[in-house]
Amino acid sequence: MGRIYNGMPAAHLGDEGWRKPWSGGNGGSCVEALKLADGRVALRQSTDPDGPALICSRSDISGFIEAAKAGEADFLVG
Repeated sequence: MGRIYNGMPAAHLGDEGWRKPWSGGNGGSCVEALKLADGRVALRQSTDPDGPALICSRSDISGFIEAAKAGEADFLVG
């Protein structure tokens, strides 16, 4: 596989291993995540699996999850 970068087509990362950790009752539209070999995490929109991938460092995704658990992202849905 070539260079992995933000905005690359998610399809270039393959179809295996994508998971839906944040799915809910939203009609099937959710975020899918893929843990990359180097520890980074790729995110894509489930309804557009060929669309762009957002690539997050391990520390970025860890910080986001911890902050969300602490309620710091509640303003996004409030």
